[in-house]
Amino acid sequence: MSNFKKFFAAAALVLMALSSPAFAQGAAEKAAVDAAKAAGTVGEQADGYLGFVTGSADAATTAAVSAINAGRADVYAQTAAKSGTTREAAGQATGAQLIARTPAGQFVRPLGGGWSRK
Repeated sequence: MSNFKKFFAAAALVLMALSSPAFAQGAAEKAAVDAAKAAGTVGEQADGYLGFVTGSADAATTAAVSAINAGRADVYAQTAAKSGTTREAAGQATGAQLIARTPAGQFVRPLGGGWSRK
């Protein structure tokens, strides 16, 4: 399988895993992150993780981002093992998909780049 196909196969696997009930993302965590995204404090990064646009946030938002990122890291590791790619490649493949789904007005950050409003 070509690297291109592995990349997108990994992204598909991760997106399915992130939307499954097995991905332990609490409603309170999701709500905190959604509010922070809308406020421009948190955004999606091309590496597949959430990041702080402003450098930091309140304790509840920071905890929610940490919990969600930890869950994503677990899913990326599992996906990498199943698809024969790396955890980083699985994260980047998913990051591209998450950025594509990010609503206009929220912040995104490409690999090696700075934050920009979509």
